[in-house]
Amino acid sequence: MNNKKYLNSEDSELLDLFYSEKENEIIGVLLERYTLLLFGICMKYLKNETNAKDAVQQIFLKTLKELPKYKVTYFKSWIYMVAKNHCLMQLRNQHKIVELNNEYYIKSHSTEIDIFLNKELEYSNLEICISELNNEQRICVTLFYLKKKSYAEIVETTDFSLLQVKSNIQNGKRNLKILMEKKRNHKNEQ
Repeated sequence: MNNKKYLNSEDSELLDLFYSEKENEIIGVLLERYTLLLFGICMKYLKNETNAKDAVQQIFLKTLKELPKYKVTYFKSWIYMVAKNHCLMQLRNQHKIVELNNEYYIKSHSTEIDIFLNKELEYSNLEICISELNNEQRICVTLFYLKKKSYAEIVETTDFSLLQVKSNIQNGKRNLKILMEKKRNHKNEQ
């Protein structure tokens, strides 16, 4: 495959092409674009160049396995969340292995880390679930809850009617709850 012909293609075009043709080389083009971003994320969390490079390779493999399972709309935010979750899980696993003499400190520290990691995972899952909503719901939910726009501002920005905006927010909120519940159940099954 000639990667140069995809140089000016948008991520969304490449995703559409991947979902229609099922060619892993297209994922390779996307991953190549974001290799430095992934390495930066891994360095931020793991603070070790060798571990970060290993993590990027593992994220590449995970992407090849997971991307076909989901309809991803925004690859950059999706891959960011995959990388962040991967690093957080690596850190979590490292802290379970570490042994210190002061048991009280371990329990206290581990509890704080677990709370932090669980919140991070919830936020990550929320972002992924928002990206899985249909386009209209995703736009309205993002504008209303994350950008704090009023109904009127959303109507003006999107050209949806007021009724459509309210419906998209209500249905989007309900669908987000369902998607988040599925992610929690899937996590508990593992």
